[in-house]
Amino acid sequence: MSGPFPFVPLLRLFAESGAIEENEQQHEVVAGVGRLEFLYDGVAVCSSSDDDDADGENSGDIERDFGAEAEAQRLLESFGALELSGISDFLIDYDSRANYWVALASETHVGASFAAHAVPEMQKRGFRVIIEPSFPFRIVSPELPWTAWVEPSERPDWFGVQLGIEIDGKPYNLVPALLELFERTPEGTSIGALSNCPARFRAVPLGDGRFVVLPWERLKRVLEVLAELYPDGEKSLLLSNGRLAELAALDDAVCSVGGHLNWPGGEAYLERGRALAKGPSWSPPPAALRAELRPYQHDGLMWLEHLRKIGVGGVLADDMGLGKTLQTIALLAREKEGRRGDLPTLIVTPTSLVGNWQREFEKFAPQLRVTDYVGPRRHKSFEKLAQHDVVITSYPILIRDQEKLVEQHLHYVILDEAQAIKNSRSLASSAVRQLNCRHRLALTGTPVENNLDELWSLFEFVLPGLLGRATEFRKNFREPIEQRADEDRLAQLRTRVAPFILRRLKETVARDLPAKTELVRSVELTGDQRDLYESIRLAADSDVRQAIQSRGIGGSAITILDALMKLRQVCCDPRLVSVDAARQVKLSAKYELFFELLEPQLAAGRRVLVFSQFTRMLALLQQGLRERGHESLLLTGQSQDRQKLVDSFEAGEAHVFFISLKAGGTGLNLVSADTVIHYDPWWNAAAQMQATDRAYRIGQKNPVFVYNLIAASSVEERMLGLQRKKRHLADTILGGGGELGVLSPDDVENLFAPLDGDDAL
Repeated sequence: MSGPFPFVPLLRLFAESGAIEENEQQHEVVAGVGRLEFLYDGVAVCSSSDDDDADGENSGDIERDFGAEAEAQRLLESFGALELSGISDFLIDYDSRANYWVALASETHVGASFAAHAVPEMQKRGFRVIIEPSFPFRIVSPELPWTAWVEPSERPDWFGVQLGIEIDGKPYNLVPALLELFERTPEGTSIGALSNCPARFRAVPLGDGRFVVLPWERLKRVLEVLAELYPDGEKSLLLSNGRLAELAALDDAVCSVGGHLNWPGGEAYLERGRALAKGPSWSPPPAALRAELRPYQHDGLMWLEHLRKIGVGGVLADDMGLGKTLQTIALLAREKEGRRGDLPTLIVTPTSLVGNWQREFEKFAPQLRVTDYVGPRRHKSFEKLAQHDVVITSYPILIRDQEKLVEQHLHYVILDEAQAIKNSRSLASSAVRQLNCRHRLALTGTPVENNLDELWSLFEFVLPGLLGRATEFRKNFREPIEQRADEDRLAQLRTRVAPFILRRLKETVARDLPAKTELVRSVELTGDQRDLYESIRLAADSDVRQAIQSRGIGGSAITILDALMKLRQVCCDPRLVSVDAARQVKLSAKYELFFELLEPQLAAGRRVLVFSQFTRMLALLQQGLRERGHESLLLTGQSQDRQKLVDSFEAGEAHVFFISLKAGGTGLNLVSADTVIHYDPWWNAAAQMQATDRAYRIGQKNPVFVYNLIAASSVEERMLGLQRKKRHLADTILGGGGELGVLSPDDVENLFAPLDGDDAL
C-alpha cells in the first residue's frame, strides 16, 4: 500500500444543519463538517472514537493500526479540524454522519482557508479528500490571473474600473467582496487592523458559492491601493483622469506579489497612468517665443506639455517672481506651433492684471492673436472671440457673463492668481467649473493659504474628483490632518496631488538672485499707548469669552476678529482706533520706529516698499514722510491706474511706495526696490511673502532687506508665532509657503494674553 499509512485516510467534506448553544440561547446554524474514515484494502472503517466503528461487512476481520489512525487524526486536527465528540457540549444537534467540525458557514476565512491550504497539504500526505457539493467552502485556483476592466464613462474625462478574475470566459468583479474585508474590522477600512486578523489567508467570495483564497501578504498590497481608490461605501468605481497613475500602482501591486494583471481594453489607460507617474520628456522651447527660458522655466514648460498630452489639468505653483506668466505664454506658443489651438484659450485674471497679460503677450509672443473681454462694450465682440488664440477676461466679468461664456468651446481655461477660487462656494469657483474646455490650468504662488478646503477647491477646478467629494475630503484628509496632525494622511494627500502641482522656490532654482535678508524689528509699547492696549485687551477678552461660551469658537469668528483688529490698530498707531480714550494718546512707538528705520535707508539711496493692512495707516505714514521733506507714492484698492503708479516708481519719481497688502500683493513688478517694510504682520505668512516678492523676483540685481515691525509681547508677536506653528502643513504638501488652519481655543487665549509684565485679570 502506498503512502505513509497502512491504510488510505478518507475525508469527506459536506454541510450539515444543527444548533449551537451560546449565552444560554440556541441558534440554528449551517456548518462545514467532515467524516474521517480509513480504507483498509478498500474497506472503510471510522475513527476509533466513532460509535459506528465499521461500515463494511467484514470490517471486524480487519487488523487495524490504531496508532497510525491516531496519527492521521492528529494531522487532520493540526490543520484546524475539531473532533465533534470533543465539543459536544457546545453542539446541541448535529448529523451522525460527521465526526469532525471545520467551521460555521459564516466563518468564511476559517473554512475557505482550510479548503485552500489544508486539503492540498493532506492530499500530499496520503489523504483522499472528497468535497461534496453541499460543502460551503468550495474554492477556485488562486493562481488564476487577475483582470482589470476599464471602460470610458459618459462623464467626460472619467472612466470606470473593475478588478477581478475570469473563469471560463466569465468575469467576476471582486471589488465589492474585497472592500467588505475592511468592514469586518473594528476600525473599518484599516489595513493595520485587517492584518492583525489571525487567518493566514483571506477568502474572497465569487458570489456563486465559490471562493478565491489568497495569502494575506499577496492581498495586502492590492487592498492598500483599493483603499485609496474607492470612496467610502462605494462598491463600483468611477475615477477622474487624475487617478490614472493609480492604475499603474494597482498593476504593480498585483505583479509585486507574484501575480499577473490583464488589462483587456484598458492598455491605453494603463499606459497613460505610467506616463503620468514617469514625468515629462524633453522638448525644445517654441521657436517663435521672444524670450530665452531659464532652465527651470523650460522644465516648467515641458511639465505643462506633459499634462496636456495625458489629458489632465494642473497647478503651476511656482514661487512669486519665477515667471509663471512667461511659462504659460510659452505653452500657448507651443500649442500654436503644434496647430492644436483651433479653439481660443481663456485666461481669467484679477481685473488689475488684464493689461499686464496683454503687454506680456505682445512682448513675448506677438504671433498669437490676443484680445480682452472686459468693459461695457465687450458684448459686441463676443461673436469674434473664436477668431482669437487667447481671450483675457476678469473674474468679475466671468461671473456676470457666465451663461454666455459657457457657450464658447475653449482649448484651455487658465486661472491667474487662482487663489481667487479658494472658497468653493463662491460665485467665481462655481463659474470657472462650468466652462467648456479641453484643458485646465491654475497659476498661483499660494495654492494653500488658510485651510485645506482651499486646496480641494483648486483641484475641483483643474481635476474634478481627484480629491473626492467635499464631505469625503474633509473626513479623510482635512479633519485628520488639521485637527489630529495625522502625518500618514498628510503623506497620502501629498502623494495624491504631487503629479499635478509644480512648485519651485527662488532659493533653489534662481540661484543668480541676490541675497534676501529678513529681519524682525520690535518695539515696546509704553506709557499711554500701553495702557490703551491693556484696557482694550481686557474688554475684548471679556467679550470674546462670552461669545465663545454662548456660540462656540466657530460661531464667534466675527467677535474674535473685531477684537483682534482693535488690538492690532493700537499697536500700529492709536489714531486708527475709534474710541475716545485713543484720542488722548499722542505718541506711537511703532510710528517713531518706522521713521528711525526709514530715514537712514533713504539717506543711503535705497528704494523702499511699505506694506500695511490698514490704508489709513499708510496715509498717516505718507503724511509724516511728506512733513519730513520726501515725496512718495500710494497704491490702495481705490487707486485708478496701478500701472501708472508702478511706472512712476520704476522711473525713480519717488523712493518710497506705500502699498496696501490686499491691493499690491499680486501682479506688480517692482525690482527697482531693494528694501521692503511690513509695518504690521498678517495672519498669513504667504500673503506677506507675495508682497515681498514684488521686489524679490527675477530681474532683481541688488540684495533685498525685509523688515517686519512688531510691538513686542503684543498680539502682533503672537501672530508671528502662529505663522511659524501652522506653516508645517503647507510646507509638507507644497514644498513651501502658506499658513493653515483655524484658531483653536488655546490660540485665542494666547492672542488675548496681557503684555509681558502685566498681571492677567
